[in-house]
Amino acid sequence: MNTPPSPSGAEHTDGSSIRLGALVPLTRPGWVEAGRHLLAGLDLAVREVNDAGGIDDRPLELVVRDTAADPERAAAAVDELAHLGVAAVVGEYHSVVARAAAARADALGVPFLCSSAVLDTLTEAPTEWVARLAPAQSYGWRIYADFLLRTGRRRIAVATQPSVYWASGTRVLRDHLAPRGGTVLELDATLTPGALCDALVDHGATALLLLVGHPEPAVPIVRAVRGDRRLAEILIGAPAGQPEFAEWAAALGEDGAGIPFLRYLPERLGPLGERVGKELRERLGEAPSFVAFEGWDTVAVLAAVLRAHGTDRAAIAESWPRVAVEGTRGPIQFSRTPGISVWQWAWTPIQVVDRDPAEPDRFRILHAG
Repeated sequence: MNTPPSPSGAEHTDGSSIRLGALVPLTRPGWVEAGRHLLAGLDLAVREVNDAGGIDDRPLELVVRDTAADPERAAAAVDELAHLGVAAVVGEYHSVVARAAAARADALGVPFLCSSAVLDTLTEAPTEWVARLAPAQSYGWRIYADFLLRTGRRRIAVATQPSVYWASGTRVLRDHLAPRGGTVLELDATLTPGALCDALVDHGATALLLLVGHPEPAVPIVRAVRGDRRLAEILIGAPAGQPEFAEWAAALGEDGAGIPFLRYLPERLGPLGERVGKELRERLGEAPSFVAFEGWDTVAVLAAVLRAHGTDRAAIAESWPRVAVEGTRGPIQFSRTPGISVWQWAWTPIQVVDRDPAEPDRFRILHAG
């Protein structure tokens, strides 16, 4: 695995820098656009820390490793980064990949601040070494289920692929909807788009949730459902956030609008969020996703920890419950949450949003939790 040059310009070979290992999906089959946004946020924050004098006059250095959505590759990267002497590991977008990284970080005694993955069980047993900024899947997806109920959608179908993440999401939806009169039908995403549409009609589904990868098979499924007159009234949803990124709109155009998804932003950003958002937009050449803000917040938290507690790995891990940092999306603190094995920011602001059918580049807030 080669290290991309650090855009922050903080490449120091004399041992003076404080190294942070960054796990980011930068190549397929990883979600490359999410990785690009995550890295932009991480790198912007590193640059700002260094422009302000670094940590006790020592610059931060981001040592980037591409996970390509591969759990084994991520675990190997944690090994390598630990050997390189990083103070901590940050990042990752894919939940299954983050779980592998978290397990390895826990085994090696390396602090890992997970930026964006949401799977509840990042580690099999409680750990002191791992903290997370993104909300747990069980929390966010219950909010999404409440949105479905509020809009009168109770016969829910999910098109799903084999994955711990998708299976966990299906379970959260079923457990939350069943006591409230909702049902969840699982449909194998390997069905042809036509057969899947037939199954939706036969079931009388009022919503289809895309628990699948992007662009395949999500894009052909959306096109098929949008083109089927029998399903004109069905709601297509994507709780995992596929429509957040510009490549979704580019692939689907108008067909990609009106598909609600989860986004981890407040209704209005404060002054810090507005400033960082402007900087991120300039870097990315497009509106920053919530993933870019997660990246910036990750470095902001670790910079505060490093200033207060130094670079000793055990001291960093011991500091998670004492974190109090103003992030782009609100004050960040970590706590122990029932059912969650890592230190958790409880809770990130959560919205259910979609792309406005009248203006697909504009997002509409439909529900907030």
